[in-house]
Amino acid sequence: MIPEALRQYVETGIIPRYAAFDKAHREDHVRSVISRALAMGARYDVDEGMLYAAAAFHDLGLAVCRETHHLESGRIIRSDARLPEWFSPGQIETIAQAAEDHRASAKTAPRSIYGRLVAEADRMIVPETIIRRTVQFGLSHYPELDREGHWQRTLEHLHEKYAEGGYLHLLIPGSPNEEPLARLRAIIKDTSLLRKMFEDIYSEELS
Repeated sequence: MIPEALRQYVETGIIPRYAAFDKAHREDHVRSVISRALAMGARYDVDEGMLYAAAAFHDLGLAVCRETHHLESGRIIRSDARLPEWFSPGQIETIAQAAEDHRASAKTAPRSIYGRLVAEADRMIVPETIIRRTVQFGLSHYPELDREGHWQRTLEHLHEKYAEGGYLHLLIPGSPNEEPLARLRAIIKDTSLLRKMFEDIYSEELS
């Protein structure tokens, strides 16, 4: 059960922070991660409040540094003045570790079921959305690139992360990401289809 006071704190003090992040990591993103983590977590023996907090805080470190945002999120959780109202020091440490472990490029598996659930929820594999967010990230962080440069960056990122042999691995058996990941991989293999989707999205984002 999620304490009502914790929900109010997250709604008023945590989720609004996401408004300052890039388009791929704003309020809709964190709300989706929370919803998906809780839905998957219902099949496991987990503390719903801990999972809720881990999902809510998981990307706050983006305010400090994108490359180390998962570690910064852990630091923010450990230093949060309100969390001790609802959790023990050991629980807060587990919540912090879950945030630290959510990054898809992590070399080691998450240390707890909380980390696996948040990491899996964070993936949110909707093929069209992933391609759009890849383009959005490129436009935001590499403005010097021309259209062809953004296409090459999009292609390289999708192959490195999502294609068969990429570094993204599903962490929860029966994950809702299984079917959409298969669809995304089929799109990545069909270069002509992927290029058309890129062109449409690129033009829309610049309009």
